[in-house]
Amino acid sequence: MSSADDQRETTEKSKAGVVEPGGLLAILGGGQLGRMTAMAARTMGYRVRVMDPEAECPASFVVDEVVVGKWDDVAAARRLAAGADAVTLEIEQIGVAALREVAALAPLRPGVEPIRIIQDKILQKNWLAENGFPVGDFRVVTSEAELAAAVTALGGRVFVKTARGGYDGRGQVRLGFDGPATEAAIAEGWAALGGRPAVVELALELDFEISVMAARAPSGEVRCYPAARNHHERQILAWSVLPAGISEELEARAQEIARGIVAALELEGLVCVEMFITKSGELLVNELAPRPHNSYHQSERACATSQFEQLVRCACNLPLGDTEVLTPAAIVNLLGEVWIDAPGGKPDFAAALAVPGVRLHLYEKREARVGRKMGHLSATGATADEALRRVLEAKEKLGTRE
Repeated sequence: MSSADDQRETTEKSKAGVVEPGGLLAILGGGQLGRMTAMAARTMGYRVRVMDPEAECPASFVVDEVVVGKWDDVAAARRLAAGADAVTLEIEQIGVAALREVAALAPLRPGVEPIRIIQDKILQKNWLAENGFPVGDFRVVTSEAELAAAVTALGGRVFVKTARGGYDGRGQVRLGFDGPATEAAIAEGWAALGGRPAVVELALELDFEISVMAARAPSGEVRCYPAARNHHERQILAWSVLPAGISEELEARAQEIARGIVAALELEGLVCVEMFITKSGELLVNELAPRPHNSYHQSERACATSQFEQLVRCACNLPLGDTEVLTPAAIVNLLGEVWIDAPGGKPDFAAALAVPGVRLHLYEKREARVGRKMGHLSATGATADEALRRVLEAKEKLGTRE
């Protein structure tokens, strides 16, 4: 038997087996999501290695090793996976060639194909529509002329999102919100997106937004967390609360959609399904994230199993954890503005922590920049409303200016 055959046999055996505590878990990405996943893994007794473009990434302070490499660096991906018992990810923008290299060396959970689909908004949106999941009206465009035609077809008020790379409001423009989408505005918007292929989405009349986190184990077992209710400002999540406080009927529909998506993708790991609830009562899928998600940070406080421990369980082929909400909880994001606007550049964390039920979570990022997620506050309460009031009150006490 050749060494290649030996490697394939070893990989197949490890895919079928459990990675016991003491094993090496590798994570593609070392941002705050990788950091919090690594912390959960270390609590469970695993060694952790991450790959990230920055040597001093947020995860670097809590892991055994950092492999420095860009998201499409095949050689770095090979170094990450070498000797690992399982590999997962905290960011979907990993090059497909790098993902395939990893999958040849170790069990990659969630897998290559689900990430290939999700990381490209065109592929993702078409996949959702073709598989019968509810989405708002959209068009795919590859030129300025196609963008102009799509704006007209969709009624003149749209969001335009680049197919690849955009998040937290980046890689997208709004057209038709501040008056008609003129030829000049369309040309400016197309240029702002770098003239790259994009998805044009009808601007919906929204009531509110929710998300549902689904976990799928290698065995095919699926568990969903209750829906979280989300509030965005400037296309960035501002706060999220769990549970969402929606009707049983709406909760059941949202859970069914999330379960259907994670099963159809055959994804092994987590997928967060962001959803819109329109003023007319429609429930529509917005986007997918195949990893831990900002809207479930409060699962650390609210649930029997945090999203980060759940990802470790999925990656290591352990039984999935209980997703029950034990106590309502909420989070509020702390962007770079908190530091930039605070007197002397020093937020008053002591004042925030004086609010009952509040905890502070910082990511050890070196530089505060506008729009950059530096950390979050979390709070519990007797009700979801109380948890949200507490966390928002704590943020106000940090000393930022309006």
